[in-house]
Amino acid sequence: MRRIVLTLAMMMALPAVLPAAAYAVDAPVFTSWGGSTEAMQARNWLEPFTKKTGIPVLKDGPTNYGKFQAMVESGNVAWDVVDVEADFAAKAARDGLLEPLGLPASDLTQIDPRFVSPYSVGSFYFSFVLGYANPQGPHPANWREFFDIAHFPGKRALYKFPSPGVLEIALLADGVPPDQLYPLDLDRAFRKLDTIKSAIRWWSSGAQSQQMMAAGSVTAGMFWNGRLRALQEGGVDVGISWEQNITVADMLVIPRGARHADVARQLIGYAISAAPQAAFAHMTGYAPINLASLALMTLEDRMAAPQAHADSHIDPDIAYWAAHHDEIARRWYAWQAE
Repeated sequence: MRRIVLTLAMMMALPAVLPAAAYAVDAPVFTSWGGSTEAMQARNWLEPFTKKTGIPVLKDGPTNYGKFQAMVESGNVAWDVVDVEADFAAKAARDGLLEPLGLPASDLTQIDPRFVSPYSVGSFYFSFVLGYANPQGPHPANWREFFDIAHFPGKRALYKFPSPGVLEIALLADGVPPDQLYPLDLDRAFRKLDTIKSAIRWWSSGAQSQQMMAAGSVTAGMFWNGRLRALQEGGVDVGISWEQNITVADMLVIPRGARHADVARQLIGYAISAAPQAAFAHMTGYAPINLASLALMTLEDRMAAPQAHADSHIDPDIAYWAAHHDEIARRWYAWQAE
């Protein structure tokens, strides 16, 4: 695509949040996963940040880990704030791919301690939950029943990529207590997955998972909780079980060598503050990582988000995943290809 150089007048006529690939503007670039989540991040974080500070923010995406690493290693870093999965954030910090978070202590006093490290802080957190069709009739109500396709027949939706979620669910279904999940017994997990392999339908995006359920191509699956809430609000008859929900955060990081690292820190500090987090939670059904946000949320919003089901949360061991991701990924993709 041909690069476009903007005059000041043209820039003033454009919205503050711009697609990074389209304009040659010297401004920080926020990169996320696309779709409705990124749209809500722009609406609730980026645009108000620009209004408050006068600093325009560009958007790019989707997040791509290979591209992220290549940028850092080449020294040609085009991204400044990137929304990544928690296990990647931990591994990238260990591999020297990130700038220190470097936020003032005052910005972090109300942040859920599960979702902050010297190199990353939560973007929001969500739960992998069990969603099922036909909530008025027979349906699996927990992960053990999810794997029982004899009593609860139908196709099963599972997340396609090797990250916290599927392997934990398989072990829970096989009777492993939550406090004994780690280190993951990979042999046992894959044996359990073998029992439903022919019924699995893989999804790689939230929109795809919603389409599967709405179209009836699966009868049950693991879903991001916000996607099921959106289906319900759209009139799709789908049920949700929060039993043994797998709680995971997206994380905000600054790539090493980012050109606007100081502004990136300002943007992150704004995004994780109480009001922007509450606004994002209201529009998505995901949970704020700022504990002070809860007081700003309606009862309906609080009950729809993961923090209302904390008694059944299972927090993955992110350090374990960071240390063993490559090993797990090799086996994961080999098993999928069999």
